[in-house]
Amino acid sequence: MEAESTTTTGAAGRAGAAGASTPKDLATKTDSAYNRLEELIVTLQLEPGSTHSEQDLGAETGLGRTPVREALQRLEADRLVRIVPRVGVRITEIDGLAYLDALDTRTVLDELIATLAARRARPEDRSGLRQCAALMQKAVAADNTERFMALDRQCDNALGRAARNPFAMDAVRPLHAHSRRFWFRHRHADDAFESAVLHAAMLLAVAEGDEVAAERASRDLSDYLDAFTRRALDF
Repeated sequence: MEAESTTTTGAAGRAGAAGASTPKDLATKTDSAYNRLEELIVTLQLEPGSTHSEQDLGAETGLGRTPVREALQRLEADRLVRIVPRVGVRITEIDGLAYLDALDTRTVLDELIATLAARRARPEDRSGLRQCAALMQKAVAADNTERFMALDRQCDNALGRAARNPFAMDAVRPLHAHSRRFWFRHRHADDAFESAVLHAAMLLAVAEGDEVAAERASRDLSDYLDAFTRRALDF
């Protein structure tokens, strides 16, 4: 009976260990919560200035309290939310003047990333970037703004991986999120087409390994975003 008890306990322990969350599992869940909440913020499903409870945001992601809380801490570092004790999670307002400063910073980092990616990308990276360019243009042709926004994020990440400079990518990622949110708020019917054309030109230049063309295409995209912003702010 003692041997049977030991065996049963050991089996239960192994089962419990198998069912426990590992640090890797938690990181994956946190990433999922972060990605989903960022999407909701960028596409204005969580309106700027609105306040939400952790529980409500957890329900939006379908994930538990710990990954949602960790995701919110990252989003606060990105300046997309403010965690207000005893009040809740407040979605930050869109500040046009502050966004112009963010855009200046993004321009420098984007040119660096595009140049590095053109130089360092592997064959599979280049193939993926060509596919990104085609999919973005296809989404715009289908008038699918949400799909275009999702692809914009995916293509930015693919470009960052190709550049193989995680410091630059970590610095620029929240700036991209602010750019997408501002663009989504102020876009007009023809803006997605122009944005897709400029993104595609940069992605294809990187895919061809042309550092000069990639830097120039990145600057063209930045110039478009600057003009778009000033037009939206009426100055």
